[in-house]
Amino acid sequence: MAEKLKPVHVEEIEEVVIRFAGDSGDGMQLTGTQFTNTAAILGNDISTLPDYPAEIRAPAGTPAGVSGFQVHMANQDIFTPGDDPHVLVAMNPAALKASLPDMTPGGTIIVNTDEFTAGNLRKADYESNPLEDGTLKNFSVHKVPITTLNRHAVEEIEGLSTKEVDRSRNFFALGLTFWIYDRPLENTLAWLEEKFAKKPPVLQANRRALEAGYHFGDTAEAFSTRYKIAPAELPAGNYRKVTGNEAAALGLVTAAQLAGKPLVYCTYPITPATDILHFLAGLKNYDVRTFQAEDEIAAMGATVGAAFGGAFAATGTSGPGLALKSEAINLAVALELPMVIVDVQRGGPSTGMPTKPEQSDLLQAMFGRNGESPIPVLAPQSPADCFQTAIDAFRIAVRIMSPVLVLSDGYLGNSAEPWALPDPDDFEQIVVTHPTAAGEQNGHEFMPYG
Repeated sequence: MAEKLKPVHVEEIEEVVIRFAGDSGDGMQLTGTQFTNTAAILGNDISTLPDYPAEIRAPAGTPAGVSGFQVHMANQDIFTPGDDPHVLVAMNPAALKASLPDMTPGGTIIVNTDEFTAGNLRKADYESNPLEDGTLKNFSVHKVPITTLNRHAVEEIEGLSTKEVDRSRNFFALGLTFWIYDRPLENTLAWLEEKFAKKPPVLQANRRALEAGYHFGDTAEAFSTRYKIAPAELPAGNYRKVTGNEAAALGLVTAAQLAGKPLVYCTYPITPATDILHFLAGLKNYDVRTFQAEDEIAAMGATVGAAFGGAFAATGTSGPGLALKSEAINLAVALELPMVIVDVQRGGPSTGMPTKPEQSDLLQAMFGRNGESPIPVLAPQSPADCFQTAIDAFRIAVRIMSPVLVLSDGYLGNSAEPWALPDPDDFEQIVVTHPTAAGEQNGHEFMPYG
């Protein structure tokens, strides 16, 4: 007689912090994004923290090469992606090694046991197997052979190599996590249908992997508890998930529309600010023109030229790029040209660490130009606030005829949260006035910079 499975207990919780971690190429960013999208659609408040390796190409299987995505979801207002994950989904030993110090004591760890081979343990600097030596005794550990189970789920699909089959295992992990937190599959299935419509074998593999992970949670005795998180009581309105870089881009476009001016965005690609360029490049129908220059100096020169020609001009950069732009920013100050410079800060001096956030450019933003060259500096407080901050920056720029610098950072730029779509009728128009001659203006003498 078959043993009767344990009944599943459903527990209501207020919030959870989940981290998906694996090698670059394991699809952790996609996994976290899809989980976040579903949470947002269900009405939870969310805050995310994508984490990429700082090295250009760290060795596979090493802690330096770990890519992670942390999502905090709750039934109430939240303001950060959380400090200590309650749940870790680790696709290999390196992911466990890199994330374990951050875990909440007593937290849940789901590990892909197939990857805990002797070779992978050595790459992760483990002298013994942490699944067997008591390292995880203070955690609730679920050992799941994700790679093997995923291969069984998709083995009948023709036209895929073993390597291509293994690329879908992140969806097995996603499906299992969906089951644990009582999330539906429909939103991700619809996304897969659209994304891989022209690649039927890949579509079928990812769909089967997602469903197999969900059904594994439903049938495996190891998982006896599911968790429910009610929707957050957010103010009424239409919401969308937005990252800080997307919000900044939308703010720049909105400001230009409010002034009846074209937006010209001139930049040189630099992590973590490049997403602003990518987003704006798709908005040509809103009188947006993007220019990708050959270097930071050329990008700033083009921004000065666009402002001189009467457009709403903006540029984006990060710390080392801001240093290179300083001379041309000085020129814009001397010429009294309004423009917005978005500095999405990265970590470290010199070239720094492109994928790691830091808020260390304040002194450079305020005083990093030769001579007397003061400019206003603004800083958003959240990803969604980047939208209003960008608009405010342009309002200030055209009022005092000066460049304005917005200090964002890699965390704000890449992380996401729900954003209540504003009513366009609530915005005050931006009126641009052009002084025409020296003399009396409103009782004050007009004195240009020179």
